[in-house]
Order: sequence, then C-alpha cells, then structure tokens
Amino acid sequence: MVFQFIYNFKDYLLEILPALAIGFFLSGLIHEFVPTNWVEKELGKKSIKPILYATTVGTIVPVCCWGSLPLAITFYMKGASLGPVLAILVATPATSINALIVAGKFFGIKFAIYIFFSVILMGLIIGLIGNLFKFKVNIKTCLHCDKEEKNNQTYKTKTFIGKMKSVFRYAYIELPKEIGLETLLGLVLAALISTLPFAGKWIKNYLYGTKGYLFAITFGLAMYMCATMSVPLVYALVEQGLNIGAGLTLLLVGPITSYGTILVIRKEFGIKVLLVYLVFICLSSLVLGHLYSIILK
Repeated sequence: MVFQFIYNFKDYLLEILPALAIGFFLSGLIHEFVPTNWVEKELGKKSIKPILYATTVGTIVPVCCWGSLPLAITFYMKGASLGPVLAILVATPATSINALIVAGKFFGIKFAIYIFFSVILMGLIIGLIGNLFKFKVNIKTCLHCDKEEKNNQTYKTKTFIGKMKSVFRYAYIELPKEIGLETLLGLVLAALISTLPFAGKWIKNYLYGTKGYLFAITFGLAMYMCATMSVPLVYALVEQGLNIGAGLTLLLVGPITSYGTILVIRKEFGIKVLLVYLVFICLSSLVLGHLYSIILK
C-alpha cells in the first residue's frame, strides 16, 4: 500500500507541476504589473461597475483566501462599498490562474471555463446583495495600506529588469510559501484517497446523489481548502465515485468559507451580513454544481 501511495502521489505531482509553474509565472506578472492605485480608485464608485471589476480581478489575482482578507478590508477602509468587498472575498479565494490551469488539467477545459464564470456570477450577485446594506467606512490605521503605499512608490522607480526580478521572486518564492504547503497537502490527501482500498467503496455507497452534495457543503464549511490544493483532492473523490456536480460544489464552498473569512466578516460587518453571505454561498454552489452535472457533464 505504501508503494501504491508513492506511485499515486508521483503521478499527481508530475501532472500538476507544469500547470503550477505556468500559473505561478502568470500570477507574478499580475502581481507586479496591475496598478493597485487604479484598482482602489475603481472600487470606490457606487455602481455595478466596481463589483464587476472586483469580481473579475478577484478570479485571477494570485492570492488565497488569507491573502484576500487584508486586500478586501483595505479597499473597504479606503472607501469601497460592501458590495465590491464581498465580491473580492468570494472571487479571490474561489479560483485563480493557478487553480484554473490545474482544474483544466484534471477535469478538462469545459470544467475550468464553467467554474470561472460560476465564480464571476457568484461575485456579481453577492456584490449586488452587499450594496443593499448600509455601512460607514471604518477608517483606521492599516499596516497593509502602508505597505501597499510603499510598494507603489518603489514600483515607480523600478527598471523593467527590476520588475521582472520581482515577478520571478513573487512567482517562485513568495507565492509557493503562501500556498505551497496547502497544495502539497492536497496532493497527499488525493493520493491517500486513491490508495485506500475502502475509500472508493465508501464513496460509492454513501456519497451518491443528494448525500454527495450534503457532504460537499459540510466538508467545505468545516475545512479550509485553497483553490489550487482542492483540485487534486476533489479529482480523487470524483474518480472514486463522487458526483461531478458535488465535486464542483466542494471546489466553490471550500475555498470561499475559510475560518479567517468568516471571522473577519463577523467582526467588520456583523452576524447578519455573515449569515446572508454563508447562505448565499451554500445555495449558489449547490445550484451551480447540480446544473453542471445535468447540463454540461
């Protein structure tokens, strides 16, 4: 069994490494060349446009849910309405270039495109819902804001070579530190599920139909799963018998509802906003997952 686990882990690792290498590089380009000041300015407008910006940028910005928290709260402190903030908290952790490339590698391009537009739709809707709530911007000292301001000043004086050095440093040093451990854990869990002889039988007997969706919601709420890490894990579950729609539901719920996100929303915006946020995430993920299983499978 140990040798089978090593064999499965090696297969998953070789499958994911080229996709990660490309995704990390593209993430580095986005991190270095997308102007933060421009994004902050656009998110301050009171219309659907900033929600669309926040959602679209959130789907490709190279940070996990923990990285999205200071980003979203910084925008809020600088004047962004609640809608774009919630859109960022949905779109940023739910997917990224890394996750999309890996999802396409494991599940196919159709799956990756579907989850990309699903996240955009979820971000737009939760953003519109968020704009129905009225909040006064809570201006306070923010270390993240100070750091971003220094980064903006440094950016203006960098040469092209300096910027490219920053791209590679972020892509292959800083970003792997951010999500490398979670990605490795996901590969280990995926290989373990594929190796255990009883896993497939248990999934087929107990996680079929509606039970699979309930498992996806419960497991997604209970565990933190980064978007990239969760792909090989969900793939292993699907290979063992989990419905593909339930797998997609898990890929949406898991990254979006981390403990950090829940605690920050509760602290900054209150229990009412938190409950609306969680109910919407669960229901929309179920609907989108089920639609994929019956329409696009």
